[in-house]
Amino acid sequence: MNKVILLCGKICSGKSTYAEKIIQKEKAVLLSCDELMLMIFDPLLGDRHDIISERVQKYLYQKSLDVIAAGANVLLDWGFWQKHRRDAARAFYREKGIPCEFHYIDISDADWQKNIAERNQAIEEGRSDAYFIDEGLAAKFESLFEKPARDEMDVWYLNERK
Repeated sequence: MNKVILLCGKICSGKSTYAEKIIQKEKAVLLSCDELMLMIFDPLLGDRHDIISERVQKYLYQKSLDVIAAGANVLLDWGFWQKHRRDAARAFYREKGIPCEFHYIDISDADWQKNIAERNQAIEEGRSDAYFIDEGLAAKFESLFEKPARDEMDVWYLNERK
């Protein structure tokens, strides 16, 4: 039976880079909330961002069922920052009899700050269309993120910069 792999980690923790490796290894189809939102919507949605993000996630949950039914693994890349969201995702797939596993991308605060700086520079230079993370947005994300317990994750990956 095919499975769903859910990536958990802060923004700029290295989830997308990790996802590239998993896609090849697991022959998985990537479903990314940010990728879809940046492709369709203005990145400066303001107050509507969270509402639209919720809708996109609901859509991707449903689309993941189609991908599983078609015979491929699925990789969900949208952070799963809060425990209640991780629990809801597990329950969603469990109810449908679909195996799922959580992979946590752990990163030190120093490396996280370097990743944010590099991302922002790439955006400023036109090499990336990702979300720009200023100090206020970084603080918001930090306040929303609930680091998982080790026993909550199936895979714990430490992303260390070299």
